[in-house]
Formats: sequence, structure tokens, C-alpha cells
Amino acid sequence: MGIDSRQAATFRVVTIDGPAGAGKSTVARLLAERLGWRFLDTGAMYRVVTLAALRARVDLTDAEALDRLTADLRVSLPPGQVLLHDEDVSRAIRDAAVTEASRFAADCAAVRARLVAWQRAFAEAADTVTEGRDQGTIVFPDAFRKFFVTATEEERSRRRHAELRARGAAVELETVLADQRQRDARDVARAIAPMKPADDAELVDTTGLNIEQVVDLLFHKVGTRP
Repeated sequence: MGIDSRQAATFRVVTIDGPAGAGKSTVARLLAERLGWRFLDTGAMYRVVTLAALRARVDLTDAEALDRLTADLRVSLPPGQVLLHDEDVSRAIRDAAVTEASRFAADCAAVRARLVAWQRAFAEAADTVTEGRDQGTIVFPDAFRKFFVTATEEERSRRRHAELRARGAAVELETVLADQRQRDARDVARAIAPMKPADDAELVDTTGLNIEQVVDLLFHKVGTRP
């Protein structure tokens, strides 16, 4: 999966970090398309580990068991897909149970170390736009450009609510907001790779902006920043 480090150094990485509901996944994917770069969905990596653990009935609180399972996984991310041992699990990893349980993989130091290695190896193959919560701080500290994308918690919860309703989920906005607040608090307080802007990241508030406007904004920033 890895290549010569001298070759890897020729490729560029744009990191987009931020809280849930900020739109960073969609923005990162569309920005990558516009730039003609690869898109790295780091959340999908944690979700696929979680899906595999749930299927194998692994105790999610057992860090050693999670690490052993992760070590044996074969995961690939071709454009628009997530493959687990050649099975397309793109939809399966978006299941509510996987979403809820993915925090155990995210909080496991051994699993996170393996996934950081996966993420760096992914970016060794081509210019990459990557999104997550620790991309600019931990995974790619020397990234070509770094952004921390956010919005008001009310706007973020409305976006998430609309997304869930579009998928057919019957959930109240108040429930989405409460869950989001819990997730934000957990991500900020996480002992391992807590969510925070990198010191050299540019903060981008997307409140009141649509996806196309945010992508356009970041596209021009990538091209014009020194």
C-alpha cells in the first residue's frame, strides 16, 4: 500500500476538519472532483472497522480484540465506494447502529494508529482532499492547505435532520440537536486526537452558505493562498 517516501512527498494534501453537520464530507468530495484529486473519507474507515466488528460480534470495549480484527481487514476506497474484502459496504456503513458504535473504534488508540497509517498510504498515491477531525493536526501536519469548516450548531443540526429525513428516518430535530451536542462534547474531549483546528488551519464558517458556495470558496482559496 505504501510507496517510496520521496515519491510521496510530491503529492499534495488538502485537509478539511470540523464538527458533525458542518458539511465537510460533501464539501471535501466535491472539492476533490473540482480539483481532479482523490477524495479520502476517513469516517468511512472507522465505520467499516465498526461494521466488521459488529458482524464478528467483537466486544467493542475490548481494545486488543478491535486491534486484532482491524489488522486482518482488507479495505479499499475506490471512487464512490467502500469495499470490505471486495464486498461493497457503502450503504451498510451508514446504518444507524454503525454510526452509534463507531465511537469505540475512534477512541481506540491501536485502531486509530492503524487507520492513520491507512490514510497516509492513501495520500501517497495522488493529490488528495481529506476530511475528518484530526487530519490537519495529526494525520497530515504538513498538508498543502488546511481548513476547519464549521457552522452554528442550529444550522448543523438542521442539515443533519434534513439528511436523515431524506433517507426516510423519522427523527425529530430536537433529538438530532441533542445527539449532535453529545457528539461535539465527546469529540472535543477525546483523549486521543481531539477535534480542534490546526494552528495553521483557516477557519471557514459555512452558516448561511450552500454547498456550491462553500466548494467555490475553498476551490479559490486552494488556488490563491501562498
